[in-house]
Amino acid sequence: MNYFTPTPKTLEELKKQYRALAHKHHPDNGGDTEAMKAINGQYEKLFTKLKNIHQNKDGETYTKETDETASQFIELIAELMKMENIIIEVIGSFVWVSGETKPHKDKLKELLFKWHSTKKCWYLPPDGYIRRNRKDYTLDEIRDMYGTSGEIRSGGKDKITASA
Repeated sequence: MNYFTPTPKTLEELKKQYRALAHKHHPDNGGDTEAMKAINGQYEKLFTKLKNIHQNKDGETYTKETDETASQFIELIAELMKMENIIIEVIGSFVWVSGETKPHKDKLKELLFKWHSTKKCWYLPPDGYIRRNRKDYTLDEIRDMYGTSGEIRSGGKDKITASA
């Protein structure tokens, strides 16, 4: 069974689809272990193919080499899904975490997330990210520019619900 449909064309699309599939099929959320193994296997194959293909805010595709591995993102999402009462979003090539993050502050720092004092949430930029624009966008403006496949609201084991 092919879980990634339509077939993603960029790494950002792949990550958005993976996050949604992990929410639906993860064993901690009542999903099937075998399905999750198949999803992880397909993710790793697609990741290898799409690793350096990205999309900018205007929807244009470009190539940029990255040192990231498929297992890093799989492990990141698994760790975030263990946290209670947080909201996880993949927007462009960033992962954003909001909600009741204070109890998870140390773990988020350990996962290399940074606190955004204006947006009042945590974010994980892609490796090697350098901010070139000094304009401050709201999170809604960022969602509009880069797109998002929605958010996952976690409540801990067996309590994860999706929201668009």
